[in-house]
Amino acid sequence: MTSPLRSFIEVPADSHFPIQNLPFGIFEPRDGKARVGVAIGDLIVDLSVLDELGHFRSSEFRGRNVFSEDSLNAFLALGRPAWRKTREIVQHLLSAETPTLRDDGRLREKVFHAQKDVVMKLPARIGNYTDFYSSYHHAHNVGTMLRGPENALMPNWKWLPVAYHGRASSVVVSGTNVRRPSGQTKPPDAASPTFGPTKSLDYELEMAFLIGPGNSLGEPVPIDRAVDHIFGLVLMNDWSARDIQACAYQPPAPLLAKNFCTSISPWVVTLQALEPFRKPLPLQDPEPLPYLRAKSNFTFD
Repeated sequence: MTSPLRSFIEVPADSHFPIQNLPFGIFEPRDGKARVGVAIGDLIVDLSVLDELGHFRSSEFRGRNVFSEDSLNAFLALGRPAWRKTREIVQHLLSAETPTLRDDGRLREKVFHAQKDVVMKLPARIGNYTDFYSSYHHAHNVGTMLRGPENALMPNWKWLPVAYHGRASSVVVSGTNVRRPSGQTKPPDAASPTFGPTKSLDYELEMAFLIGPGNSLGEPVPIDRAVDHIFGLVLMNDWSARDIQACAYQPPAPLLAKNFCTSISPWVVTLQALEPFRKPLPLQDPEPLPYLRAKSNFTFD
């Protein structure tokens, strides 16, 4: 039996960021230049410094200096081989068995930043945002709230990966203030709608996936290759103005009830870090059409 991977960095027992996780994000230290970092415990590993020291010179990186960028976009575009290699290198350097950083105090001062001393930025420039409505329990609860339990799900819900187009420009990093939106609302006993601030601001805790290389226009990604394009996940708060949504939801048109703000966490947890938590996907009934059937149906728990 192999012993669990350990780091020379002291990580609090209640930390979400042990050496087994190593999420990626964009941080801005006191010098004011945002760049790519990896979290471990209460610290951030400055990947731009490691890059300058020559740790990311293998073919997977194609000679590109992606870790000095102020977003993860250039790194994400390199694809899964570069993502895996980066995690492998960082995990090795942070290992209790590796002396490179462990035994060099001056180098550690350059490489590590305290999370409390930096400002976290949006991890990527969001070019597009699709909000999927694919959780049965969530869809049934929202449908019940808007249409009653008898009509909670539309007839096509179990067949389609139902989704809405969100507003990418309103995606903000966690901690950003949220402005209460205004829109049309119509109480049940009113003859016509009125315009004003929402009185039913709600939240939806969700997971959001950051997509890497993507596909060419008009060329679908086969379902069994989709996972190769997913870099990682962030926590997401899909802010929702329920009274505006109820007024606009017949037929479904929730854009104005949701496009004013969407908050995401600054740290992106990679799919590779989640591998130990992979579980079989619950049985889909009815069985999806062939183009939606994957050889390996899984989720994470």
